[in-house]
Amino acid sequence: MPAESNFQDVTSSTIRTRTMPQLSGGSEKPRRWIKRYRTETAASTASVLSTVTAFPLDSVKTRMQTYPYAGALDCVRVTYKSEGIRGFFRGVTAPLASVTLVRTISFSIYQRSKYVYSDWMKKHLDFCPLEHVNKNGAFPNLGTIACFGAAGATAGSGITFIACPFELTKLSAQVSVLMANQKNADPQRQAIALSYHNKGTFKTLANIVKHRGFAGMYTGLNLHLLRDTLGTGIYFATYESSKQMLTALSGKDAHKNPIAVLVAGALCGIVSWALIYPIDSVKSIYQRNALMYSKGQKVPVPKIQFFRRDMYRGLGVSMGRSAAVNAVFFSAFEFLKKRINAMKEFV
Repeated sequence: MPAESNFQDVTSSTIRTRTMPQLSGGSEKPRRWIKRYRTETAASTASVLSTVTAFPLDSVKTRMQTYPYAGALDCVRVTYKSEGIRGFFRGVTAPLASVTLVRTISFSIYQRSKYVYSDWMKKHLDFCPLEHVNKNGAFPNLGTIACFGAAGATAGSGITFIACPFELTKLSAQVSVLMANQKNADPQRQAIALSYHNKGTFKTLANIVKHRGFAGMYTGLNLHLLRDTLGTGIYFATYESSKQMLTALSGKDAHKNPIAVLVAGALCGIVSWALIYPIDSVKSIYQRNALMYSKGQKVPVPKIQFFRRDMYRGLGVSMGRSAAVNAVFFSAFEFLKKRINAMKEFV
């Protein structure tokens, strides 16, 4: 019996030794993949969370930009009365897919771009923004702001061609009921507007192609490109600079200061929208108008006018939405990146 017992122990031990690498091997590749693409993994997960959280505010913002309301509360009241809770989430499918994709690509481009610009500045100007940022107690300066702003602008211009069709579809879904109920409209345009009523994301996209051709998916592209290039540059420059300043003032490491990340995230959304909002308003109005025109018909382009009151309709809602979205997004993003970096790799 003792000999048999020893044999069983050795055999079971051998089996465990031989099978353990196979068991661990199954989870080794996903873990390495997650660590390798930690920026993309963290950005996509945080994007889904933040998009769903603040989408009702985005819907109110778009409605206020494209149709006159007495205020944000009036818009909420009218929308709820005529469309119910569902009205606030109308068109959420498109941004849930597009914003996640766009943010993931945007952050990937941004991360790579800031290293390229930082290396260029180090080589030609003898100043490395990334080295400066990582110094304890260092405050932002013109060099770091220029580096992060340029990297953000590069990311913004790069993702416009992906984002434009999705954003046009989202806008169409958000204002489809308002377009259909529009009074004193041209009968032909009213008929086109009615064709967008209560359609899903893909049917709306197909309807855009039907009325305006495949090029119609990129209606307002030049305005979209201008908004995203300037806006994303301001967005990242504000986030990185405010996070660095708050971290330096607190005397803590950025990864150990969640309050700095939360405040910087909210601030970058507020600042970027405040500065480029008239461009976004004109883009939304132009795209809304274009949905009521057929292929070949010329759509008048509204003039971008800063400091004109009607160009800032919905700004308060937009800034509140953006502050909430980006506070949630960057908090989740930095938290997930920290957790992914702390993951142990199999040797």
